[in-house]
Amino acid sequence: MATYDVLKEAILGGDEKEVESQVNKALGEGADAQDVMTNGLIAGMEVVGKRFKTGEMFLPEVLLSAEVMHKGLDIVNPILAKTGGRKGLGTVVMGTVEGDIHDIGKRIVSFLLEGTGFEVIDLGVDVKADAFIQAIEKHNPNVLGMSALLTTTMPNMGKTIDLLKEKGLREKVKVIVGGAPISEQFAQSIGADGYALEAGSAVELVKKLLAG
Repeated sequence: MATYDVLKEAILGGDEKEVESQVNKALGEGADAQDVMTNGLIAGMEVVGKRFKTGEMFLPEVLLSAEVMHKGLDIVNPILAKTGGRKGLGTVVMGTVEGDIHDIGKRIVSFLLEGTGFEVIDLGVDVKADAFIQAIEKHNPNVLGMSALLTTTMPNMGKTIDLLKEKGLREKVKVIVGGAPISEQFAQSIGADGYALEAGSAVELVKKLLAG
């Protein structure tokens, strides 16, 4: 098995050219594309997630690491598509609820989930309950993640969960919520499956929920 220490360091350092160089080098030496993705790119982002959680890395650095990690994925994904596709941990639909246009927290959770091996469908901001439902019907995700930063938009999380129940979809997807005004108590009150205080915890929460 190839070693990816230099590739992981390049991800941590946000070095786009080095990431692309190391991915191409590994593939050129006969490494399996899935191995490059899992043990190189994803492993590098897992370190980023841990350092972000402990305060060793800050948001701009994490966003840069995620950006260069995607440059590596751009190289391996076409190969994986030809050889049976990418093997992931599951699918997560993410979005900031209706009336709220705050995006940074959701984006970092999406990047870390993607970097850990999940497929993330990011619906963006100001997402209506109906749009969440449509995405769940279309993508059949394992998890739905909703974010809110404004207290006035928090009720829209409960509105979406109620609509999931109405459509007979609630038992098919785990629901997590987050954002500055959100609390564990609020998450329980609307019937969510979990609440994450910050991005690193969100990744751990998703893994825990899917592990049963």
